[in-house]
Amino acid sequence: MSLIQPRSAIGSLCCALAMIAASSGCTAFLEPRDPYPITPPEPSPFSTVPRELDMVSLPPYVIEPPDILFLQAVKIVPKPPHKVEPFDALLIRVGNAFADQPIQDAFVVDPEGNVDLGPSYGRIKVVGLTTDEAQAEIRQHLSQLIEDPEVSVSLAFSSGAQQITGEHLLGPDGRVNLSTYGSVYVAGMTLEEARRAIEAHLANYLEDPEVAVDVFAYNSKTYYVITQGGGQGDDVTEFPITGNETVLDAIAQLGGLSIVSSSRIFIARPAPNGVGCEQILPVNWDEISRGASTATNYQLMPRDRLYIAEDPFIKFDAIVTKYTRPFERLFGFVSLGTAMANRISRYGLSDFQQ
Repeated sequence: MSLIQPRSAIGSLCCALAMIAASSGCTAFLEPRDPYPITPPEPSPFSTVPRELDMVSLPPYVIEPPDILFLQAVKIVPKPPHKVEPFDALLIRVGNAFADQPIQDAFVVDPEGNVDLGPSYGRIKVVGLTTDEAQAEIRQHLSQLIEDPEVSVSLAFSSGAQQITGEHLLGPDGRVNLSTYGSVYVAGMTLEEARRAIEAHLANYLEDPEVAVDVFAYNSKTYYVITQGGGQGDDVTEFPITGNETVLDAIAQLGGLSIVSSSRIFIARPAPNGVGCEQILPVNWDEISRGASTATNYQLMPRDRLYIAEDPFIKFDAIVTKYTRPFERLFGFVSLGTAMANRISRYGLSDFQQ
């Protein structure tokens, strides 16, 4: 007895919650429904649902996998003391160099770790040295050609900037890879938040770093167009959201309604779990296409499902064909076998041997 009563109480509580949900205006999760009634209600002119000629801007973009970010290194200065690396650019000035071959330019360190000052001065290995050590090494080398050379060396460009600048795919773990500088978690952040997170991470390696962050490819925000296939299954097509799509734009992306589709169209707009209710927005396709009405040409939002119902007569024909075709084939084989047996009994096998 003590086990039955709690279960009965739990069952009563579940029923009560279902009744409350049904009476609150949300879609009851146990109640069957027709999202497209025979006579869809006319949208109110005071409705706040965005539509053509009354569209809204989407909220600040939130980065999610598999977006592609474009990072631009604005200020990349290694923390001192910086060791010269391949592909660094050194600004080298020699005050008393040959008049016809001055040395006053940025020289890139080659993959072997050398800087090439020209045919008259030769190549000098500087990789792994600080700028002061590289300056002393270059002065010692040039002293063989120039009396008491006046040398100045500074870092013009760090190869680390090449590892940051460019397109970066946001991985399934929500992190963006910065090559030798590691990775940073930026999923769920706006562009401004991601910029601050990346700069804070780079500050462990660089002196007051500054980067610019933008979205190169908006891959994570999409909407779906679901087309019933006239009894042959549903087709689902995914399109990226740019913030300016309407129902008409989505159907234009498909190339129009197919021969198996009807004009019964609606938008299913999901709501976050436990927050608000899902929206079902019936679309009057005839008014949009023939009458240039904008009342139901709604603006599409990320994760929307634009549902295009099938033509019921096409579906009925497909169902009839599905169940009658096996019998037609069976009757065809029986008819063919009967005709062949009659021919053999009348003319014998000699007719087939000829």
